[in-house]
Amino acid sequence: MLKKYCLLALFFGLPFAGFAWGVVGHRAIGKVADNHLNGKARREITRLLGHETLALVSTYPDEIRPYPDFAYTSPWHYVNTAVGLTQPQYESQLKSITEPTAYNSLLTQIKTLRDPAATREQKVFALKFVVHIIGDVHQPLHTGTAETRGGNKILVKFRGKDTNLHGLWDSGLIDYTGLTYLELAATVDHADRTQIRQWQQDEPATWLYESYQLSQPLAVEAQQQPELDYRYYPKYAAVMEQRLLQAGIRLAGVLNDVFS
Repeated sequence: MLKKYCLLALFFGLPFAGFAWGVVGHRAIGKVADNHLNGKARREITRLLGHETLALVSTYPDEIRPYPDFAYTSPWHYVNTAVGLTQPQYESQLKSITEPTAYNSLLTQIKTLRDPAATREQKVFALKFVVHIIGDVHQPLHTGTAETRGGNKILVKFRGKDTNLHGLWDSGLIDYTGLTYLELAATVDHADRTQIRQWQQDEPATWLYESYQLSQPLAVEAQQQPELDYRYYPKYAAVMEQRLLQAGIRLAGVLNDVFS
C-alpha cells in the first residue's frame, strides 16, 4: 500500500504528466456528450455506469495510469508520427502502426462495446476509455512527435510561470478561464445541426489529423517564442473551445451509434 502511495505521489508531482485537458476539460467533454445522447444510448449507459456519468468517468484512465497493473494503457493516450504529412500520408502511417496507440486502442474499445459476448465489466472498462480517448485525441499535443514528446519537451513560460507546451494545452489554458466543467460545457456547447451532422460523420482518423495539423504550428511557434504573454489565451481560446466541443459531439455520435 505504501509503495502505491509513493508511486502516486511521484507521478502527480511531475509537471504536466500528460493528462489531456485535465479534469475540467475531460468532464466538460463528457457533459457535452451527455447533452447529445439519444434515448437508447442514455439507457444503456445508465445500465452500465449506474449513478456515475460520462463526465465523472472521463478521468478514470488517467487515475489508473500510475498503477503498474495498468501501465499497458499508457500508450492509449497519444499518437506520435513524423512531421509534415499530408492527410493521406498521415492516415496511412496512423493505420500502419502496430504497437498500441490512441487510435487503434480507441477502435478496439469501441469494438468491445459492440461485442454481445463482452461482459458488463469489460464494457464498463471500454466505455470509460472511449470517453477518455476521444477527449485525448482532440487535444492537439496528443498527436505530436516523439522528438518533443508531444510538446512536453518544449519549455515555455505562461503568465510568468514555467511550464511546457503540452501541459499548457492540457490544463493551463482551461485553468485560465476559471470555469467549472459544467460552466465550460455550457460555454462551448453551441454547435448547430449542420456541424453536428458533419462532425459525427467524420472518421476517427480525421479527428486525429485535425489535431495533428494544429500541433505542428503550435510547436514551431512555442519553440521560436517561448515567452507566452497575455495575448496567447485570446489567440487560441476559440481553437480550444472548438476542440472540446467537437470531442463531445463526436463522443455522443459514437455512443449513439454503438448503443442504437
